[in-house]
Amino acid sequence: MDLLSDHLVRARATGAVFARTVAEPPWGLRLGGSIQLSVHTVVRGRGYLWLDSPGSTVELIPGSVTLVRGGVTHSIGHEPGAACLEPEEFRARHAHAGPADNPRATVFLCGAYRFSGDVGAGLLDALPQVMTFAAADDDPLREVITMLSRELVRTEPAQQLVLDRLLDLLLVLAIRSEFRRSATAPRWFRAAADPRLGAGLQAMHEDPAHSWTVTELAELSGLSRAAFARVFREALGQAPMQYLTNFRMALARDHLRADGLTLPQIADAVGYGSAFAFAAAFRRHHGEPPGAWRHRERAAADTHLLTPH
Repeated sequence: MDLLSDHLVRARATGAVFARTVAEPPWGLRLGGSIQLSVHTVVRGRGYLWLDSPGSTVELIPGSVTLVRGGVTHSIGHEPGAACLEPEEFRARHAHAGPADNPRATVFLCGAYRFSGDVGAGLLDALPQVMTFAAADDDPLREVITMLSRELVRTEPAQQLVLDRLLDLLLVLAIRSEFRRSATAPRWFRAAADPRLGAGLQAMHEDPAHSWTVTELAELSGLSRAAFARVFREALGQAPMQYLTNFRMALARDHLRADGLTLPQIADAVGYGSAFAFAAAFRRHHGEPPGAWRHRERAAADTHLLTPH
């Protein structure tokens, strides 16, 4: 598994179509920043997307897809600055809109993705706030957008399943495209393509529980220990063992938050010989033992779930 796949799988990205809408002007929809990653595409007609900051307007047209990273509120409407409703009120207002072939109507899809844990958060943090993709004729992304548009034209059996899978493809292709073209793509993404580092990086991600040494990783990459350590630090800004420790700690935090593994089981999963060794490493990294960290995080999550939104 390559590193981008590894990050997406560990982030457990889940997609859900939350609105397929036919709307006649005037219309506007306001979406809160709690949505981790929003996907917007117009099937027919056009619309506009903007943040609250000046100069942020993006035109939405058929054949393009816009992704918005969470953290800020954004709006979409028939024109820039249109009066916008909250999702519930918007759905109620447009529940009985005219047919999709109405020449005045805009037909659009809004999707939402949720990512789990620190691995997912790191993936999202590497993306810009707003990304728009207008795929070239030979780009697979264009084919997915076309299939998505066709699927949304009419109601078909198992449509939700098809839309979920198409959104999955859309997300992977869009992130891959963004990382390839961006000068600020994550260091691990660029380093994974370096033949001097790719094998070592992939080995750490495929088996973080293994007791890796710099010598072993260097041998996988066909370099001397010193050369591998130097190239690794130049590419990733940290030593190989520091990178491995940070990755293991991210996985450990995700285990502590998300599942019922015991501390000895987590220790084994992330490469520590005992719960004591894991607890000591975790305390050095976070300033508190893993049990206390888990209790605090879960209490905060329970409070968040009980708080009205």
